[in-house]
Amino acid sequence: MTHAFYVYASYGFAALLTVAVTLWTWADGRARRRELAALEAAGIRRRSARAKDGE
Repeated sequence: MTHAFYVYASYGFAALLTVAVTLWTWADGRARRRELAALEAAGIRRRSARAKDGE
């Protein structure tokens, strides 16, 4: 018997983990953008944002 099953299973597991981490990062980025939009809509600004007219 060859090592084909082990090799294919390893590649499949690595691919599955890569897809999972990519989807998790994408979903978390969307959630953070929604949070930021909600905070900005509530009038809370980032410290890095420029102040307008002496705020």
